[in-house]
Amino acid sequence: MTSENELFRAVDALLEQVAQNDLPPPAERRRLREAAGLSQAQIAAALDARREAVGNWELGKTEPRPPKRAAYARLLEGLAARCPAPHAKAPVAPAPEAFTSSSAVPPAPAAAKPSSSPHPGATTVTTKPVPAPAVSDERFANRPLGVLDGEGSLFCVGGLVLDCPAKTVPALADWTLSEAQLGTPRLHPSGKDADPLIVLTAAAAERLGLPLELEDRRGLRLPEDHKVVKQLGRAKWQLTRRGFGPWARIYRPAESGRRQCVQLAVLPWGALDTRSWGSTGQLEPADIAHVLGAYAARVITPRGSTAVCGLEVMTALRPPTRAVNDEASGNWVSGPMPGSLTEAVDPAPVEAPDEHPAAAPLYPRGHQRTPAEVLDEEAYEWIRDPKLLTDAECERAFAVGIDVNTAFLAAANRLVVGLSGPVHVKAPSFDRKTPGSWLVDLSNIELDPRLPNPFTPHGTRPEGPAWYATPTVAYAQELIDTYRLSAQIRPLEAWIRTEASPYLDPWYKRLSEAYKATMADLGVTSDLSEEEFLAAMARHKATDPALAAVSSAIKSTVKGGIGKLRERPKSIRHKFGERWPALERPTWRPDIRAAVISTARANMHRKVLKTALATQHAPAPSGNLVLGQDALIPIALLSDCAVYLSDGPSPLDVLPHTADGKPAAGSFRLGVSPGMVKHEGTQELLWAVQMLDEGHNPARHIKGTDAALDGE
Repeated sequence: MTSENELFRAVDALLEQVAQNDLPPPAERRRLREAAGLSQAQIAAALDARREAVGNWELGKTEPRPPKRAAYARLLEGLAARCPAPHAKAPVAPAPEAFTSSSAVPPAPAAAKPSSSPHPGATTVTTKPVPAPAVSDERFANRPLGVLDGEGSLFCVGGLVLDCPAKTVPALADWTLSEAQLGTPRLHPSGKDADPLIVLTAAAAERLGLPLELEDRRGLRLPEDHKVVKQLGRAKWQLTRRGFGPWARIYRPAESGRRQCVQLAVLPWGALDTRSWGSTGQLEPADIAHVLGAYAARVITPRGSTAVCGLEVMTALRPPTRAVNDEASGNWVSGPMPGSLTEAVDPAPVEAPDEHPAAAPLYPRGHQRTPAEVLDEEAYEWIRDPKLLTDAECERAFAVGIDVNTAFLAAANRLVVGLSGPVHVKAPSFDRKTPGSWLVDLSNIELDPRLPNPFTPHGTRPEGPAWYATPTVAYAQELIDTYRLSAQIRPLEAWIRTEASPYLDPWYKRLSEAYKATMADLGVTSDLSEEEFLAAMARHKATDPALAAVSSAIKSTVKGGIGKLRERPKSIRHKFGERWPALERPTWRPDIRAAVISTARANMHRKVLKTALATQHAPAPSGNLVLGQDALIPIALLSDCAVYLSDGPSPLDVLPHTADGKPAAGSFRLGVSPGMVKHEGTQELLWAVQMLDEGHNPARHIKGTDAALDGE
């Protein structure tokens, strides 16, 4: 007799077959998605598909195949019921227009009113819709945040404007938690919901009794005797240890398991750093809400600098703990989350900065540690000796810079990092699968002197044994094996981690999708030809300045998040050799930062080498890496930027291609995805040569500005 489960499977198979032709036309698929306020990335995640695949389904280039086709048909059927075509009779009145093309917003808890006239000193921009998730939690009906002006208008995501009666900071916190319905659901089932964010314009700050400028320019916080701080204390509100600064967190102890916390961002105090957010802080309140709302939908609700957000995304996607059932008591208790950083661990002495208590007692104050005493994995800062320029290179007309898209993000993809504390080992055998730091002599690996050395940040040859992260030593072994070099990897000692995981994979996936989706909204997609890509990149910032600011913030989130893994002490009261607050975070992990940076540097050198090999006419003889005189070799590297001399001003005049016009295997490739490259800038040959002669790095100034000042 046929079982019930077998009957259900047969029915499911039949329904799937019926769904084969139950898809609306491609244009309607896109309309339904946009009408519901969903992004291609969200649908791809739900269907376990690639975002590019969903885009192709909406363009009619490809069709989904079982079992995804039936699930996609079911989704579209549900969306069609909720979002009928414009000519159809709508069952309910249209909702307010959202910053996502017509995403439904539930009724506001307070009376909404139209946007007021432009605010003095604010910039107005024209923006286009940005996909955002549909509201699925009534607690957060008005999305993640609001921007408050001096008249009590709170500008929320989607064009909604709420009346905020609060005239003091404590009253604002009370109103936000009781009536505003702001916040964001957690990114992981074991994580925490994002607290509501209120952004204060200069006029709003004055209305609430805050000064327009902080007197404490070093600590960046209000003094404890300020009237606003006293008001918070009398109302039983508390501040975190960083006090009331540009990003102030106001909270009370949780009640019935529900957090009571509000995040404030004070714009006149520099909450939105121009290096990360451009001129966002100078926009109209509605436009600020548009920019920050897009970032919140794709990354996380801002709760500090982009560096802080980068670290917060890691924790939100990989919480340190989860609920587990205690067999003894039968109660649910907090337990460690597998694959996450669950507790703070101290680094190995070689991984610790000078002032860390693990390193400070080992050396006199002011001692400059040698490569054999400290792990020095940093990004490239290298220029070629001008004497090593060839005659052919000196006859070229231009210096062309190319820049790797989100290089640190690409390096984090599938990178296995240590979770546990370091274990010291003497004379170990190197294992590329074991995260750690290795003391090994790589100075005997011979490379062409025109190439940057991959084992040091300054690109010069190491002078003896030095400490390296696992990815650097693994790349050294790769060079030896691939090119049959006469060298051996023999570590003298190591600090290894026995527990490991690809901890950064969810972080990579979310930020990668955020970056690609934002660039796609700016007209830069993965299906463009190289010529189309360069043209799209040349105009993308002017296409939508607000979205361009989101793109910039996402890139800063990547770099800042990696940098935060090794945050140094900030307090002027810190004493050398004492602990500082950041050390108590599970995410204070200088070894993980070193692993990401060493991977990015190895990736950069691998592309440089493959590009050089693809451009020389005669292959290098086995057993060495001396390249031909015609090999294309950069004259400078700065982190993720490489500068080449070229006959023409475009990257297409530099980068090698095969006979059929495809990029040479393993070389730099133009494109929008993390790890691919874009045009950084072009200058004349004489400018570049003069920079080299003066000891300056052309990669730093190839755009015509200082890359560091631009946040690059």
